Amino acid sequence: MMMRGWGVAAFLAASLTAGALLPAGPAAAVHGAVPGDFDGDGYRDAVLPAPGANVSGKQAAGAVVVLYGSSSGLSSTRRKTFTQNTSGVPGTAEAHDRFGAATATADLNRDGYADLVVGSPYEDTSKGTDSGQVSVLWGGRNGLTSATELPSPSGSPHLYGQDIAALSLGAAGKTSVAVAGYDAFVRFLGPFSRTGTFGVAILGMDVGSVESVTLGDFRGDTLPAPAVATARDADATGGHLYTAFGAGLELTGNGLITASGDVNGDGYDDLVAGDPDEPAVAGTDGMPGGRILVWHGSANGISTDTEPVQITQNTSGVPGASEKGDAFGGGLTVADLNRDGLDDIVAGAPYEDVGSVQWAGAVTVIPGRASGALGTGAYTFTQDTSGVPSVSEADDFFGTAVSAGDVNKDGRPELIVGAVGENDSTGAVFVLPGGSTRPTGTGSRVFTGPSLGLSQDNGTLLGGNGLLGII
Repeated sequence: MMMRGWGVAAFLAASLTAGALLPAGPAAAVHGAVPGDFDGDGYRDAVLPAPGANVSGKQAAGAVVVLYGSSSGLSSTRRKTFTQNTSGVPGTAEAHDRFGAATATADLNRDGYADLVVGSPYEDTSKGTDSGQVSVLWGGRNGLTSATELPSPSGSPHLYGQDIAALSLGAAGKTSVAVAGYDAFVRFLGPFSRTGTFGVAILGMDVGSVESVTLGDFRGDTLPAPAVATARDADATGGHLYTAFGAGLELTGNGLITASGDVNGDGYDDLVAGDPDEPAVAGTDGMPGGRILVWHGSANGISTDTEPVQITQNTSGVPGASEKGDAFGGGLTVADLNRDGLDDIVAGAPYEDVGSVQWAGAVTVIPGRASGALGTGAYTFTQDTSGVPSVSEADDFFGTAVSAGDVNKDGRPELIVGAVGENDSTGAVFVLPGGSTRPTGTGSRVFTGPSLGLSQDNGTLLGGNGLLGII
């Protein structure tokens, strides 16, 4: 399964075999950054990764396109593209570096400007082939104009930067960056500076092959705490999940992607995981079509005896039905889309068939609830939703990656959806405006590689490859 080129169509059929338990393979560029205000103008700016972009003749060196927010939303004319050939960015664009494979945003140095953290998991360094690299592009009055490296303290990193999380809840140790790699999980604590200094780097090697990372305030103490998902275990769907690290400390349940937010409004962040794999035995481990698991935070955080809430497409109130191979939970983010003070779960199902169209993809929003069962009031978007540009086509994989944020400062967060298979894997990103009570297809915009100056014929992977390298 080691598909170094990260082509999509060539290996999808093999990866969907029922009950397939695959070894750690290609890096899963799990998360894309939420919009952040990099230039301090009051409008959040969207981050569109393109890890398959060719740069100066170097295949899949990778790029990140920033679309600057405004009162009229996002436009392809208000953009800046960053690569490792951009002045000040560490490294040099080389074939298959995959710059932009994972991205995260936070105001790391607490100067009022959001900063952008970018992973290049296939970067070759003095520590070895595919050791990986993580860069911080620093925000300021003129946007992202300087950058430094966050080096791994590991002596032999491997695929370092395949997933990244960043969270700033206050000064010094209340600001953190977490980085996934197959050799180790690395957590950086502040204070951070734009010269590249940071407080401390913590190397975690108690769990292996970390696939996904998130940071959350699970105890309500304003200290960012990490949660990780490992690569697949040999006898389970998904990987093991941890909020405390070491043998025997895994949570009940499995997953390949993690996110956090306060879903029930009790003041504690909750851990959310997507487990899109097909189980060998339904209900024993995993669920047909995929599932979402939710562990509620508390004053004691999340422990191994915390039982998760399970959500599938068969859960009451959730549209559709659980069907083999949907990969529900293959894309994941958590955000308050209806502005009720409760965070909502956004789940991509990139392999969902829409009508007779195979693997067109869908996105389901599960509203947060202070009481009662999660699933009530859930709703779904596809490319056939009224107002959404384009139409559902085979192998679009709408819902590969999802994020959300208010880019026009109207108080209504936009929903941002990647469809990495669109147009021969050049990819597309759909921006659905925030409506009066929830995002709406009306007024949606779509950004493609050519519209952003990325003109190659295939494999750009605009919007990010998400988990499609491994599911």
